[in-house]
Amino acid sequence: MKKLKYLETEGNTVEEAIARALEELKLSRKNVKIQVLSEEKKGLFGMPGAKPAKVRVSVMESK
Repeated sequence: MKKLKYLETEGNTVEEAIARALEELKLSRKNVKIQVLSEEKKGLFGMPGAKPAKVRVSVMESK
């Protein structure tokens, strides 16, 4: 039986959020499925950080 394990993370960019999740899961990008839940939103005058990007990184594990 396979168990789906996932982690949701946020970052200033989608790539930063993915990198955080991969580091925490200790996996490479080829071993996971990445779903972008929300893109980052720029603040006033294009400043970063108004709303962070959010991703769900999933990995299939054999039980």
